[in-house]
Amino acid sequence: MRTRIRVILHSLLLLVLVVQVSRPVCVDVPSETEAVVGNPMKLTCISCMKREEVSAETRVDWYYIPPDEGPIPIYLFDGHPRELEGPWQGRLVWNGSKDLQELSISILNVTMNDTGTYNCVVFRQFEFDSYSHSVTKTLVINLVVREEASDDTTALYSEIMMYVLLVFLTCWLLVEMVYCYRKISKSDEQAQDTAY
Repeated sequence: MRTRIRVILHSLLLLVLVVQVSRPVCVDVPSETEAVVGNPMKLTCISCMKREEVSAETRVDWYYIPPDEGPIPIYLFDGHPRELEGPWQGRLVWNGSKDLQELSISILNVTMNDTGTYNCVVFRQFEFDSYSHSVTKTLVINLVVREEASDDTTALYSEIMMYVLLVFLTCWLLVEMVYCYRKISKSDEQAQDTAY
């Protein structure tokens, strides 16, 4: 009984330590670069901050850069999301997180004209006791819009491997069953021979 109580107490102590040590994690994930006409497309922009930096003032500018031209501002976040005038107006949706580590937008009803380069420019102003510090980070997304979704070769290979493995394991299971059946049958015969 005492050992069981000790095990429970140790488990609870370990659980408390793990819960106290664990913190939310920000992972910098690259954006998808292929879109299909008529579907929504999320342009992922992640700018991770350390825990003490959460009080930073953040501004995000999204730009579309057509070939051989300068950047065209399409979206702005400066305390609140704001869609700018242009061909994307009415089709852009803010997809950022509350802690402003994800600063993504989505394009609704993608068209062929949406193909091109997009820049997510993140400006952060950090205020410390004795000084202020600013950081600017630019993420570049080269978006290709297709009429139909392209085949995902990784998914195809995974599916083929799944079926190969399924067939292999089934055959292995049958061989094991036959082997065990023969072994049991042989031991039964030996038991009958010794009984007579």
